[in-house]
Amino acid sequence: MTRQTGLGRLAAGDVPYPFSRTRELLAPHAAGLEPVIDLTLGEPRETMPGFVAEKIKEAEALFKKYPPINGYPELRGAIASWIQRRYGVAIDAEGEILPSNGSREGLFFAALLAVGRKPMVAGKQPAILMCNPYYAAYIGAALATNAEPVYLNATATTGYLPDLEKLAADEELLGRTAALYLCSPANPQGTAASADYTARALELARQHDFMLFFDECYSEIYNAAPPVGGLEVAAATERRFDNLIVFNSLSKRSNVPGLRSGFTAGDGAFLKRLTGIRNLIGPQMPGPTQMASAAIWSEEQHVQANRLAYRRKFDVCDTVLGDRFGYRRPDGGFFVWLDVAHFGGGVDTTVTLWKRAGVKVLPGAFLAQKDRFGENPGEDFIRLALVAECEAIEEALQRIRSVLEK
Repeated sequence: MTRQTGLGRLAAGDVPYPFSRTRELLAPHAAGLEPVIDLTLGEPRETMPGFVAEKIKEAEALFKKYPPINGYPELRGAIASWIQRRYGVAIDAEGEILPSNGSREGLFFAALLAVGRKPMVAGKQPAILMCNPYYAAYIGAALATNAEPVYLNATATTGYLPDLEKLAADEELLGRTAALYLCSPANPQGTAASADYTARALELARQHDFMLFFDECYSEIYNAAPPVGGLEVAAATERRFDNLIVFNSLSKRSNVPGLRSGFTAGDGAFLKRLTGIRNLIGPQMPGPTQMASAAIWSEEQHVQANRLAYRRKFDVCDTVLGDRFGYRRPDGGFFVWLDVAHFGGGVDTTVTLWKRAGVKVLPGAFLAQKDRFGENPGEDFIRLALVAECEAIEEALQRIRSVLEK
């Protein structure tokens, strides 16, 4: 029997989107309480900057022009200035920053080049490694490039980040690795990678010549100390940004997910080739969107307000949940990762909470895959997205407790 390719698996629908899968799971059942409280989709609902529409209007003449694939200087300069302020890192706005239509587009297109630059080793296909649970774009990129997706479980035992020393011992795998996707703060566990952890991941990438793809889309939503950035760690090394690309966007930072505005930054040689690929097949970001984005990256007051809003939501979680269901206040992000192993696991608990409490959550198993040893690290968990108002979150948590504590 011919082994199905990654593209074949995508075409066959072998890896359904977790939200579609959850809708199908709950479709046969009626909500047990009204009003329904939906904690599945991590779509920010805080206030976006008030000047966004105005900035788009001011630049509307740019709708008549094809925008440059590498972005207007105004946007690249604003991103470079933000990186300097946030991480204390000087970066070349011309050659080390590439705007993208949200971080998802960047995360996907970067895999094309990462796999393309990695030759087959002993007849084996290149591998793309990813934290498990993972963001859907990572596995989509792996399958679309016909690379082998390899899942690195991130559990309580490993500090909710992949075990890099265990990975370092697998020379065969590292020899054919094209890229490693890491997310910090992690989605869904909220763990922020330390400087030492990030440096070790970069060391492995350089030692085995693969790309470290560092997803930082939750970098500005944190509970205490600002998370360390990949560029911040790399800038202190002799080789600077070699083998590193970071990804970020305005969606979570600034509550504009519909703007579809993000960037990739880091390894200049890699980005130069990636720009060429996007010039062939990638979409440009509309000019007015770029000008609005430049203004948003340049303003921090709304970001601070956003951060405080999420801290208040976690205060609610601290009060209502305490240490129930393995709850802990995360380093960053806006998700709660609850252990429901004692209630039948994530899938059964998701159905139960919907049928009895009218609360919609996401099964952790739908955000992960079984690793090479047959373990799905999300199987015993549910994920809650704290994007609703505090009152709705408190009500949802009280309902969850009322069901699970009976």
